[in-house]
Amino acid sequence: METLIILAFAILGLAVGSFLNVCIDRLPQDESLLHPPSHCQACQHRLSSKDLIPLFSYLWLRGRCRYCHTSIPKRLPWVELATALIFAFLYRYCGLTAKLGIMAFYTCLLLIIFVVDWEQGLILNKVIYPGMVVALLFALFLSQPWFGQWPTTQIANAAMGGAIGFVLLLLIAIISRGGMGWGDVKLAALIGLVTGFPLVFAALIIGAIMGGVVAVFLLIAKRKGRKEAIPFGPFLSLATWITLLWGSSILSWYLGIM
Repeated sequence: METLIILAFAILGLAVGSFLNVCIDRLPQDESLLHPPSHCQACQHRLSSKDLIPLFSYLWLRGRCRYCHTSIPKRLPWVELATALIFAFLYRYCGLTAKLGIMAFYTCLLLIIFVVDWEQGLILNKVIYPGMVVALLFALFLSQPWFGQWPTTQIANAAMGGAIGFVLLLLIAIISRGGMGWGDVKLAALIGLVTGFPLVFAALIIGAIMGGVVAVFLLIAKRKGRKEAIPFGPFLSLATWITLLWGSSILSWYLGIM
């Protein structure tokens, strides 16, 4: 029975991942998520239901459009597969609890931010601002394991985390004179609302470490020139997800060795 439930969550993740790809493609272009129906970006041919089976259609078609044979972006199956694996993992980790629903929502939100910023260097207000509203609603109405048990405590933690994230990244943006984008500043505020105080520090530090390591690797590998900016949003997004699951343990370990 447990295996069937895990499989069901994986299949749900595939379907959700397919929708996330629509969001990633259309939100930066200010397009509707509903109209027009799914179509090939190259030939504009409307896709049939057999072309839209998450992951499996891509494999069956060998990564090419059925109608014009143009290559389908490899990002589509990777997002679908990643969402499927994460949803299955979250069920195993959280069980059928409110935390599972919260983590599933934040997974979708952070995946959109991750991919859009990595591909286009954009952190969209239309994703950040609704995410902030939902984070506050979660803090108000749902007891989150990384916050306190009382609504007033949860709201205070969320607000303090949001303020800390915003101010820290704002200072870096001002000092660096363009080295940090304003989208990253707003993302840091969202991260603070999501993780609260003091876990916002863990999320920002983990994101900075991962970003620094990858930046050094890419510079050494000469995949990006020194003058080409490396988006920070993907690392902040991944760090936030890690913090929501294991931030308290990481923070306790860090304070212990200090």
